[in-house]
Amino acid sequence: MALHRGIDGAEPVRGEPVARRARSHEERKSAREGRLAMGTLACPACDAPIALHGATPLTPAQRLRCSFCAHGAPVRDFLSLARPTRPTRVEVRVVVPS
Repeated sequence: MALHRGIDGAEPVRGEPVARRARSHEERKSAREGRLAMGTLACPACDAPIALHGATPLTPAQRLRCSFCAHGAPVRDFLSLARPTRPTRVEVRVVVPS
């Protein structure tokens, strides 16, 4: 197969040998945690915002209770990732156990 430079009568491009490909390099970051999303905590029964007390992280399976209607359920049921987030914003983080 010949490739021509144009219609001006120039010589065809000569093929050159393919140079040896550089070795591939894989980079892995050793992050132990990272932010997944921003969300809102609200009661699934009455839609009242849920205020968390303290800076202790919660897992999705831990139980919460609404202080307004006393509805109890796992944290995952209270969490909404829909936009826009409301005033009771929470940061959803993924943490790899050590």
